Amino acid sequence: MNPSYLNSVPHLTTALHGPLEHLEAHLLEQQAHIEHWFRQQWHHTPAPFYASVDLRNAGFKLAPVDTNLFPAGFNNLNSAFLPLCIQSIQSAIEQFNMEALRILLIPENHTRNAYYLESVATLADILQKAGYEVRIGSLIEGLSEPQSFELDSGKSLLLEPVIRQGNTISIEGFTPCLVLLNNDLSSGIPPILQNIQQPIIPPLQLGWSHRLKSEHFTYYKQVAKEFAQQVNIDPWLIDPLFKNCGEIDFMKKEGENCLAKNVNALLDEIHDKYTQYGVSQEPFVVVKADAGSYGMGVMTVHSGDDVLALNRKQRTKMSSTKGGQQVSKVIMQEGVYTFETWEEAVAEPVVYMIDHFVVGGFYRVHTSKGINENLNAPGAHFQPLAFAETCNSPDKTKEPDAFPNRFYAYGVVARLALLAAARECSFHPQEVSC
Repeated sequence: MNPSYLNSVPHLTTALHGPLEHLEAHLLEQQAHIEHWFRQQWHHTPAPFYASVDLRNAGFKLAPVDTNLFPAGFNNLNSAFLPLCIQSIQSAIEQFNMEALRILLIPENHTRNAYYLESVATLADILQKAGYEVRIGSLIEGLSEPQSFELDSGKSLLLEPVIRQGNTISIEGFTPCLVLLNNDLSSGIPPILQNIQQPIIPPLQLGWSHRLKSEHFTYYKQVAKEFAQQVNIDPWLIDPLFKNCGEIDFMKKEGENCLAKNVNALLDEIHDKYTQYGVSQEPFVVVKADAGSYGMGVMTVHSGDDVLALNRKQRTKMSSTKGGQQVSKVIMQEGVYTFETWEEAVAEPVVYMIDHFVVGGFYRVHTSKGINENLNAPGAHFQPLAFAETCNSPDKTKEPDAFPNRFYAYGVVARLALLAAARECSFHPQEVSC
């Protein structure tokens, strides 16, 4: 095997990997059947325009822990997969709007994040290479003149103020056929985008001002159950258990008893599964804001007492997310260990999809976090490690846990999360159409 390929895949450091090998073996044996099943699903429920899925590999379990429908990080993908990205973009846009020529890309408002600006530049480059005219329109309040950025990669980025006239948005000299959002709308749908006549993808209703993680994982639970029946496995191997309860106010200590009670109930469920599979690790629960991204409003707990014992600093951290949005609902999710390491740092895979195609991914490698902690922490330094191979090329001549087959398993589980998101989109067809 190519040594450079070996050096670009984190090591799975756990002896307890029998259940996962069983899963990987099933995926290899039933690859044709699995792909046929996916094709049927996409026919009935078209995929979102794009998405990224955070996975955790505990060796005995491989599960998604977050699905982002406005993904950043395109700059972290393996450049060798650029043709795949281009073809997937062409397929996605042709299905949505065959006549589209001019695309207005609307990113997040933060301009101090150099990594994010690199992602926007990469996404714009993919769109241009796919054969579209692309400009980048900014929703930054008070922006009246184009703002140019020279990036460390050597690329340049021009943000231009968005103008609204009647029911049409544009930038000076450029009226788009299609608006592509790369802004998760955590602070709500801005008036300038409401009721415009141009099509917007992803739809506005998929922003975090409308979407809940608990709803997504409710759909995912059903998808995992259906898939598990197809391949004859325990759905727990690919599905993180979760619970949610009513309103909570961390600063006023309201709703915490309900949260603590549900944490303990969830820990009991996890403990039962650990006993079933001989897992010796301590169960844990991740409590996170039910809406929002960027790793904000997240904490790890090992008992309900941990919830009741939060200090003021911890309560403040949990009380708001990106853009200062107040947290009033949380999801309690089974904590999934990550036993993949890269040069002694913990790592987790992030899989990227455009339309229903897996176009690559990367490992989020964190040097100062543990195997049971959130690696997507705000302000933290992490080293992205691009996947060495695509996630659609398993090798049946190798062992089930060989690197190509591990990547294939990543792609399968990520697509299950994508299918759950697709069902979210189609639940209100009059409001949302992916």
